[in-house]
Amino acid sequence: MNMEDLYRLLRTGHVQLQSIVDTIGDPLLVLDDSLCVQGASRSFFQTFNVGRDETIGRPLYELGDGQWDIPELRRLLLEVVPKATAVIDYEVTHDFPGAGRKTMLVTARTLHHPDRPSHSLLVVFVDVTDRRRREAAKDMLFGELRHRIKNLLAVAQSIARHTATEGRTAEEFRDDFLGRFGALVEAQDLAFSEQGGTGLAELVTRILSPYSSRGEAVVIEPGPDVELGPRTIMALSMVLHELATNAAKYGALSTPAGQVRINWQLEDDNTQLRIEWAESGGPSVTRPSAAGYGTRLIQSTTTYNLGGHVEQKYEAGGLTSVIVIPVGGAIPPN
Repeated sequence: MNMEDLYRLLRTGHVQLQSIVDTIGDPLLVLDDSLCVQGASRSFFQTFNVGRDETIGRPLYELGDGQWDIPELRRLLLEVVPKATAVIDYEVTHDFPGAGRKTMLVTARTLHHPDRPSHSLLVVFVDVTDRRRREAAKDMLFGELRHRIKNLLAVAQSIARHTATEGRTAEEFRDDFLGRFGALVEAQDLAFSEQGGTGLAELVTRILSPYSSRGEAVVIEPGPDVELGPRTIMALSMVLHELATNAAKYGALSTPAGQVRINWQLEDDNTQLRIEWAESGGPSVTRPSAAGYGTRLIQSTTTYNLGGHVEQKYEAGGLTSVIVIPVGGAIPPN
């Protein structure tokens, strides 16, 4: 075999080996014992946006104007690998000028040469940046879910504790508690079943749908589009449920001819949301001598949870409730 044939054979073998290396999806480097790059896969060049000429033959820590001069990685390759033979999935997070911030799992193995004492390193980089972001998002989601469940149980406990028991049958207590708890579940589903906000019109429609079987019993007047955040939905749904429950027991919805009209508008340069609940055609209305739990819930929820205020007028023609809350929790869409 002459020199030309030998050269051709060696070159063919080198091309075949490089082709095999280039099929590997993760970035790969072959380093000598001084950490100079002897070979690299195509995915390495693509991932880190570097060229072959500026990579092969150069020390790893000089690549890309020093972007690979990472102390923990350098210690790993110089100290750990020669002693441990291999290191699996060592995590490195770093800002790479050509690729941005990356989180890499580094696996390094020692390649021993039987005919010489020196050794080479086969280094594989697995990009787990997106995986770590998904894991962080999942952890945040689980944390938020735990927080939501804790809050939901706390509200349910408060409803059970404050629902009146004196002078009432077990069935009456059950019906009141389940009605309030059902409104809480409905609000929870509406607030978190879909991404993004929920419109005030949708909230009002869903809360009042059980009372809308009679055509004109509930009239929801068109109003501006107002998007509500989850916390506002939870609080406002409880307020609307209490108004509807009281109307069904004692007010306009307790008689065949009674009617509830609800409307809303934005005021003060769209900084305040004003909701008006007006009853008519029901029994004669008088101010109660003492506020019940439902009335106290409406007032406290509007004040402390929504940061607003509520005014209730017990007029002869029917109850009128005006709720005003800041648009901090009720956001008009762009």
